[in-house]
Order: sequence, then C-alpha cells, then structure tokens
Amino acid sequence: MSERRFDRIRELLGDEAFRELRRASVTVVGLGGVGAHAALALARSGVGSLTLVDFDLVTETSLNRSPVALPADVGRPKVDVLAEHLAISCPDTSVTALKLFFHHDTADQLLDGKPDMVADAIDSLNPKVALLECCKTRGIAVVSSMGASGRTDPSQVRTGDISETGGCPLARHVRKYLRRRGITGGIPCVWSVEPAGDRTLPPDLEGLVQERGRIRNRIPSSIVMPGIFGYALASLVIGRMGRVGKH
Repeated sequence: MSERRFDRIRELLGDEAFRELRRASVTVVGLGGVGAHAALALARSGVGSLTLVDFDLVTETSLNRSPVALPADVGRPKVDVLAEHLAISCPDTSVTALKLFFHHDTADQLLDGKPDMVADAIDSLNPKVALLECCKTRGIAVVSSMGASGRTDPSQVRTGDISETGGCPLARHVRKYLRRRGITGGIPCVWSVEPAGDRTLPPDLEGLVQERGRIRNRIPSSIVMPGIFGYALASLVIGRMGRVGKH
C-alpha cells in the first residue's frame, strides 16, 4: 500500500520519529471501548506491529462503544473482530490476536517477546495491577487508562503520571495496590477528574466468558468518553515511541 497514507503523521512527527514508530511493536491489553479505539488509532498512525489481547466476546450492549464491531459480530471474540478489521483497513501493520486473559500466570506468554510498549486498557482491578507490575519489573514501557465509563465531560479528561491521578476511584485503588508492590510512579495515564457517580447496572451476562475473572456490574457509557480515552492512550504511546510530547 502507498506510504502516502502516512504523509501527515510523518510530517507531524518528523522522519526519524516516524521511522521509530514504524519499527515499534505495541501490545494492547483489553479491547473494550477504550482499547479498541486505541488499537485502531495506533494502526492508522503507522505502528509497525500490534499484538491484541482480550478474552471477552462482543455483546449487544458493547456495540455502542466499539469502533468496528457490527451486529453480526455479537458472540464473537473481540480480538478476532478487531484483528480482521485491521487486516483490511491497515494491511501495513502486522497484527497478532491473542484470545487470552492477562494475569500473572499468562504474563510470560504475553510479555516474553518484550514489546516496545504496552497499552493497558483492562477494566478490572487485579489483572490491571498485575499487568502494570509485570511491565515495571520487566522494564517494559507501559501506559494505562483509568475509568472512562460513567463520565460525560471531555474537558475533565487528564493525562499525566499515575502518581498525579485524582478523582478516579479505579486510579485510587490501582495506586494503592501498586504502592504495596513498591511502585509509586513512572506510568503515564489517562483519567478523568469527573465523578462517575453511583450508576452501576446489573451484570450483562450475554456472551460473557466466565472461565476467568469475575462478573462485573455494568456502568453506563456512550462511545464518546471511551473513544476520547482510547485516543489519548494512543497519543501517549505515539508520544513516547515517536519521541514527541511529554511522555
């Protein structure tokens, strides 16, 4: 495919930084609303190699947040749906799809190739902390998304180090668990200072893969805030890999 598709981002980053991006390997863990948007943005921006990791299936209630899933995809693995879309829309990015649940027992399988960067979009606490801890102890650069659901105000989205996060219950718990493991900073994050409120709904059991993890209550969400978080997460990756921006 013609390299002209990348002209504008090459002009934005500069030739050397763009070449670094084309050589980069990035692993995106968690392909809900945030992770799917992040992966799509990274492929469209020219990241050379993407590994997609998710264990869940597309459900009817997840269609409103997905940038690629169709009604016919309900019941299919999220990772397969996104990988097929990227194979068509971004054929110059190498994509590996892994239908796996991340935790300490799968860390070796998912991280032994030592990607240049990991983008964490996991929405449950223990696997999220496990991923961040594994990346830090293995010397793998990682960026992380905190809670996007339940928010509606884009002006309250922030990026910065995990030590700076505030106003987000998920971030508070992640910081606490990481401190117990001796990790107090060095993880660029995206979060919102807008209160999420107490608007949890009953669990969505349709299509849920229950072999791993736990059943979680749904939090109301549109496509807007997960999309903003996902693109901010991708921006943190591009900024680091392309040596632009703060992180």
